[in-house]
Amino acid sequence: MKHRDAVALCVVSSAFLLAGALTEPQIGELVQQYLLPFVDQPVTFAVNVILFGLAFTTAFGGVLVLLGGWYFSRGKVPRGRFLVGLGVGLTSLTLANKLAYATLARGTPLAFLIPLATSLTGVGILIGVMAHTTMGQYALLLKKHARVAWRRWRRARRTGRRVSRS
Repeated sequence: MKHRDAVALCVVSSAFLLAGALTEPQIGELVQQYLLPFVDQPVTFAVNVILFGLAFTTAFGGVLVLLGGWYFSRGKVPRGRFLVGLGVGLTSLTLANKLAYATLARGTPLAFLIPLATSLTGVGILIGVMAHTTMGQYALLLKKHARVAWRRWRRARRTGRRVSRS
């Protein structure tokens, strides 16, 4: 498996994000109310699943981070990095929304930040950012090695042509 450390970080980050999203008690109620009754109607069920994913962007972000880790394991660094960034970004935007609301409603962001720092979602975001950064370093390293290999190959072709013309 390629990029084991980034894949491991993605799996751990996704687990924390999903665990943080699934600890909310309202998810189970909403699944029973909006998803289970429409299982036999595929179009309505699909629309409700999409809306459900958008309503719970932390869980959706966790799935995207996990999918990005799968792409890292396949060696597709740019696509995986995009998905990890999108998953962590969606989760961070949701949390920024909640942070702004807590600041407006209570006058201080600490009422939201302290519980977030100790929650599973907060830890998942930090680990996801570490996975995204790690793969950024890998991408730069791979690009550097590819450039060096390309130059060597071009240099070898040029000297081969000069020898054959003489």
